[in-house]
Amino acid sequence: KRVGYLPNHHGRALKTGRTQTLTAVLPMETRDHLSDLLKLPLIEGMTLAARQAGYSLSIYSTTPDDDPVETVQRQLQARSADGLIITRLVSADPRVKLLLDKRMPFVAFGRTDLDIAYPYVDVDNEQIAYEATRRLMDKGCRRIALQLLVPEDQASAMRLSGYGRAMAEAGIPIDQSLIGHGMFTMESSAGWFDRLLASSDPPTGLACANELGLLGALHALGKRGLTPGHDVHIVTRDSTRLARFLPAKIGVHSVDMAGVGRKLIEVLESRIINPLGPVETVLVQGRFEPAE
Repeated sequence: KRVGYLPNHHGRALKTGRTQTLTAVLPMETRDHLSDLLKLPLIEGMTLAARQAGYSLSIYSTTPDDDPVETVQRQLQARSADGLIITRLVSADPRVKLLLDKRMPFVAFGRTDLDIAYPYVDVDNEQIAYEATRRLMDKGCRRIALQLLVPEDQASAMRLSGYGRAMAEAGIPIDQSLIGHGMFTMESSAGWFDRLLASSDPPTGLACANELGLLGALHALGKRGLTPGHDVHIVTRDSTRLARFLPAKIGVHSVDMAGVGRKLIEVLESRIINPLGPVETVLVQGRFEPAE
């Protein structure tokens, strides 16, 4: 250190078989930069935890056009990381079995419906959607709109399950026209919710997928002179605490995404150290903060 020596990680990798690098594969939302900003708390948590554990974190960015399986295959061929973090899981996600078969240490941010043990950290989206729907019902709402991501995304399946459970318990039939699928940028959320508000039987409650979905919905309400918390009640998931700084009465499920990032690294490091050990799974709860 006194003479300014820095270890050569490539040389170390040749000698030990370890790169001391972890790679997180993160899809980017091209042409929608604000969506990518929502990933920053997750990246922060992973970066700090990796550094504390003696690793460097590499972010491998993909576009919506990239094939997720081919992306993982490229990472396996490159052998540039000791472990992988995969995200945006889908039903029967083939990446899980591929990584298990190749005995590559990995952790998934999210869950798939494969009947196989694999390490994951996930947010309890089902419970968050269930609680959001119940709390909107407590405000007197019966026509409750729900924002989901794309249908194949397993997080959407979990949110829909929680919403459906709450509606069934209340004896309220699900109106499919109130369920929206999409990435829900501010623009798409505003357009979708404005169409619902223009219908003959508009919603009185809304469960938002994220902060951008919320901002779009608020824009649609403002255009029509409607007030959140009075004309339409809203509950949103919030990973950045943005909702708390908006001049609107909104119920919020806060999720500590930096904490999720730290936990992903902890699980992955454990898998690298003991690949034959117990498969660790973590389900992170949201914290509800009522509208003020």
